[in-house]
Amino acid sequence: MKEIIEQLNKKRHLAHLGGGQKRIDAQHAKGKLTARERVELLLDDNSFDEWDMFVEHRCSDFDMDKQHIPGDGVVTGYGTINGRLVFVFSQDFTVFGGALSEAHAEKICKVMDQAMKVGAPIIGLNDSGGARIQEGVASLGGYAEVFQRNVMASGVIPQISMVMGPCAGGAVYSPAITDFIFMVEDSSYMFVTGPGVVKTVTHETVSAEELGGAVTHSSKSGVADLAFANDIEALEKVRQFFNYLPANNQEKPPVWPTEDSADRIEMSLDTLVPADPNKPYDMKEAILKVADEGAFFETQVNYAKNIITGFIRIEGSTVGVVANQPMVLAGCLDIDASKKAARFIRFCDAFNISILTFVDVPGFMPGTSQEYGGIIKHGAKLLYAYAECTVPKVTVITRKAYGGAYDVMASKHLRGDVNLAWPTAEIAVMGPKGAVEIIFRKDIGDEKKIAARTEEYRQKFANPFIAGKRGYIDDVIMPHSTRKRVARSLAMLRNKSVENPWRKHGNIPL
Repeated sequence: MKEIIEQLNKKRHLAHLGGGQKRIDAQHAKGKLTARERVELLLDDNSFDEWDMFVEHRCSDFDMDKQHIPGDGVVTGYGTINGRLVFVFSQDFTVFGGALSEAHAEKICKVMDQAMKVGAPIIGLNDSGGARIQEGVASLGGYAEVFQRNVMASGVIPQISMVMGPCAGGAVYSPAITDFIFMVEDSSYMFVTGPGVVKTVTHETVSAEELGGAVTHSSKSGVADLAFANDIEALEKVRQFFNYLPANNQEKPPVWPTEDSADRIEMSLDTLVPADPNKPYDMKEAILKVADEGAFFETQVNYAKNIITGFIRIEGSTVGVVANQPMVLAGCLDIDASKKAARFIRFCDAFNISILTFVDVPGFMPGTSQEYGGIIKHGAKLLYAYAECTVPKVTVITRKAYGGAYDVMASKHLRGDVNLAWPTAEIAVMGPKGAVEIIFRKDIGDEKKIAARTEEYRQKFANPFIAGKRGYIDDVIMPHSTRKRVARSLAMLRNKSVENPWRKHGNIPL
């Protein structure tokens, strides 16, 4: 018995040491934490139960039979975040560069399978050089096993990817399938082919950071949701983010205690929208003033800034927010904004999170680049997401709601449950000036006539009352009462039950 215990302690020590002190020091020198340090920071103190610490690879080629480290480059198990169960895997770059072997993949698959069985989220901390070349196709098969589980878990349990080091080649597709991707500036990157291959094939010279760094993916490509300054900030923010999510698709999001009254009045909202319809304002102000304690966890902050997505709480319950941002491109919907909002809406719908939509949209972005880029299909993704969505949907039109963009933004016609408008709302086919120039094109050139016609159109159509007459708007409310009316609407919708027709799955315009 004594020998077994000594052997156990030795193996535990080797597993905790990973690739050795020298490689741990190298990891720290790069400003990166080790796999185990990350798990300790992510989870509640002393809550982590590790699995498969003693697993080793089974490869004997290329002298691999002489290199065995318990754990084989990934730490797996489960613990809690603020007392709520979560499964986790954390790749260890100090062991074979975090490269994925068959055994390494089996460990990840094991915790993913268990997370599905018990209905708990999974968080992956990615820091890997890719497939373990010495194992050849066995390593590639391991990746495919992980991908298959990512797909099966999609919409069943929340999946979060933390890219905290390299993630290249086939390895990028596992995070890509997950619900949210967070990256760390200057130390993490994602790309299908690295800078060397890019130079050989396309003759472009580009750095790893420019090609697939955190800033690139959080602002240009939209692959990542957020980029953080360092490992510690990233892990702390993910702990905060986790608090908004339900454990699985059978549960509602957690309800956190709040002393912020649901009937709170915000008089400053009455002057948020400028008198000049062409003047921008910051829609985030409306979101913050409606949210419990003014707390808003925004996603994809630096990508497609003309639309805002993120999570707030109202009466302690998580609410997903989608909002046009007049400060950027006048709030127009373009390709990137449509994709960003559609994916966010589908996540909320999958996990029983109510959706609050703030609308100020003059239309879809015109131009050849948008048309050639497929704005028709990409815009349809947003329409499809809202139309398919069955969770409670509350819509507030603050100013412009023109044309097809009015329809797309959670209108009554797409099964909006409660549709409210501020007195400043303008619901019409298009803006007054454009409409008049089409209807009265014979008067173009006569500025007085056009001005008079424009004002006539504005008085008749550029207001919320025509839509109100038809029941497309449930009420016109004073902006200061927005929080109260939204809270009451969501409370009324708490037990909403709607089912779409049975189908294997729809065919969203991808």
